[in-house]
Amino acid sequence: MQITDLINIIKGCGGLFLEGFHADKSVRHKGTVDLVTEYDVAIEKRLSAELASAFGEYTIVGEESTTTIVHPEKAIYIDPIDGTTNFVHGLPHCAVSVGVWEKGRPIMGVVFNPVLEECFYAVRGEGAYLNDRKITVSGQESFQQSLIATGFPYTKVDKGDDYQWVLRTMATMLPATRDIRRLGSASIDLCYVASGRFDAYYECNLKPWDVAAGILIVEEAGGTITNEQGKAYRLDDHIIAASNGRIHNTLIGHLHG
Repeated sequence: MQITDLINIIKGCGGLFLEGFHADKSVRHKGTVDLVTEYDVAIEKRLSAELASAFGEYTIVGEESTTTIVHPEKAIYIDPIDGTTNFVHGLPHCAVSVGVWEKGRPIMGVVFNPVLEECFYAVRGEGAYLNDRKITVSGQESFQQSLIATGFPYTKVDKGDDYQWVLRTMATMLPATRDIRRLGSASIDLCYVASGRFDAYYECNLKPWDVAAGILIVEEAGGTITNEQGKAYRLDDHIIAASNGRIHNTLIGHLHG
């Protein structure tokens, strides 16, 4: 498997993505506020077919086609449109995210935003890139001067544990930082940490396809990815924390409220 082949397959969906971004869309609800369009389904179907043809030894785990999440020894995790709500509302923070994993570790990741013409990618041991330009995390050492990203889980509508956690962490995090941003796409948030646009990012209750590509891109850009305990992040962990590494311990401290 070559990263160029993976990028070409993903970029091949760019026209369909842009068509959908600018079109009047048919929107369904997977949950109270969790949206899906015909373009999510069409892009995943196309990606799955082409990836299965090119990389047949890997199991495809896609957001729109997976009913039970599994973690095969060789897996390709697909989010056809990460940031579907943005996509529906005409906001440019949305992307195709594809992560290739072997034996529980990411080996390649691509996050492609056709709207902004930005393609982030990484291969294990070979660095992280944005449109062929090598990227690195920020050098920010002051948490108070850091720009942090986060997201809100769909489970917020239940006002349960996730909702309460979001409010607690926001209350402690917001006054301790330069500011907090919420763009609505986990894969893009991770890539923005990797490229130094954000100094850190945290969120709860994500799915593997949300982060499978971005994790490697952050790590290869010199950043740190853990769970809220500061331990190595696993795809089934409830909370993800990403940073430039320099402010990571402080970030983790705030996640404990």
